[in-house]
Amino acid sequence: MKRISVVVPTYNEEENVIPISEAIINEFKNNLPDYEYEILFIDNNSQDNTRIILRELCAGNFRIKAILNAKNFGQFNSPYYGMCQSTGDCTILMCADFQDPVEMIPLFVHEWEMGHRIVCGIKKTSRENRMMFVFRSLYYKIIKKLSETEQIEHFTGFGLYDKSFIQTLKNLDDPMPFLRGIVAELGSKRIDIPYEQARRRAGKTSNNLYRLYDAAMIGFTSYTKIGLRLATISGFILSGISILIAIIYLILKLMFWYNFPAGTTPILLGIFVFSSVQIFFIGLLGEYIVNMNTRIMHRPLVVEEERINFWKEGQ
Repeated sequence: MKRISVVVPTYNEEENVIPISEAIINEFKNNLPDYEYEILFIDNNSQDNTRIILRELCAGNFRIKAILNAKNFGQFNSPYYGMCQSTGDCTILMCADFQDPVEMIPLFVHEWEMGHRIVCGIKKTSRENRMMFVFRSLYYKIIKKLSETEQIEHFTGFGLYDKSFIQTLKNLDDPMPFLRGIVAELGSKRIDIPYEQARRRAGKTSNNLYRLYDAAMIGFTSYTKIGLRLATISGFILSGISILIAIIYLILKLMFWYNFPAGTTPILLGIFVFSSVQIFFIGLLGEYIVNMNTRIMHRPLVVEEERINFWKEGQ
């Protein structure tokens, strides 16, 4: 009998972990009775009662497993690590807040049985904040235009992954994984299925402006070269303009020595303009350097504090 792993990352989801586990189990009982399942919760150091509830769930059902991280290792590392710890013939990644529809699991499995190695859930519409959805759409379009690798618009990671692709993720050994880009770059035999993203069932999202910016810059610096190329080209053009203006000023001063007061205004304006451009591109280069530095240090994706129910099957 084939086994399907469902990986559910959590962070302060005390109101959602029991309902999401029950909903997943019911889907398997009612629509996928011929498959075994495991539900793997990976908790990113929740500060509420999520961990207490997870221990209770694991005690009541050996098919529910949990990995408790020693610290919060970010919104990308934790789900990626959880996927790499799954043991099923395929793995489904979904969030705990019901924004990813549980009822799509049978549809994902059907497409997998038809021969697709990756089934991606694509948000075509969303009940989240409309302005946020517009900004996300704009970001996806920009990154898609700038990246040399085809990017998947409105893909958050929600989907099904064959165990062969999970092995690919393990072999990458990437200390700073960006799953959306990896799927777009390395995923084969992929099919995209649209869905409407629901509102959170309960609780408050941990995403804020900084986290969204961090996610955007990881994608930008990992899959585009436009920032570096833009810095080089702009620097070359601005240097040429500066030299040209300097030569023009010198010629005018030599020709009209007494009647051409150059003054300090042009100099100050030039300093402000070019300094601001330099600061912008230094910051952009810094983003690339941070990305490279993280990979060079090659720290572990997460550090586990505890894992529950893995021993039940000799793991």
